[in-house]
Amino acid sequence: MMKEQEKFERAERAKRLVEARKAAGFTGPKAVCDQFGWPINNYKAHESGRNGFGIADAKKYAKAYKVSLKWLQFGIGTPDDTYDEPPPVVTDVPKVSWVSAGQLAEQPGIESFDDFPTEPAIDLPEGQWIALEVEGSSMNKISPPGSIIFVNLRDKRLVPNGLYVVADETGAATYKRYRPNDDPPFQPASYDKKVEPPKFSGAVQVIGRVRRSMIDM
Repeated sequence: MMKEQEKFERAERAKRLVEARKAAGFTGPKAVCDQFGWPINNYKAHESGRNGFGIADAKKYAKAYKVSLKWLQFGIGTPDDTYDEPPPVVTDVPKVSWVSAGQLAEQPGIESFDDFPTEPAIDLPEGQWIALEVEGSSMNKISPPGSIIFVNLRDKRLVPNGLYVVADETGAATYKRYRPNDDPPFQPASYDKKVEPPKFSGAVQVIGRVRRSMIDM
């Protein structure tokens, strides 16, 4: 079931799409679809908010209407912001479950993320990325429950106080802060003093380093 926040974001994105289309001088969906050759039923579903649209469609609409991609997709800034700055690089990052994250520690593990839903992210550094939704309060000093964290699977270098997703030999994955002088070295960062360090089974493998955490307000 879609979360209320996701419903709200879809509806607001649809409103911005209608606003952009009207500002560009098109009287309705048929006129704009005739102009650009877009499937009218898909477009109507995007304008009504019945179906959401991702980065690929957002780029197409932003270019056609000459509006800011950041504004259209995320509601950041104003419609004509992007003409004074380089366009952002938006990446659709596969959003996996914690079970799937743990599978990445196995061999051969997950080979393709094509079937996973995606989470858009702006200007991520180069790397191989997955997104995870944070559950529980063990990292709430940095990532409250419901936060989306972006994990670079190519960055496994351990840096003191760096943030990592790791998994033990059972395939159980967790998100923790690296404290090399503690036992275990992967520790919670929580305001809840009752949260205990994880109990790992066997060797621990780094899945990747967490380089971004975000939450919708």
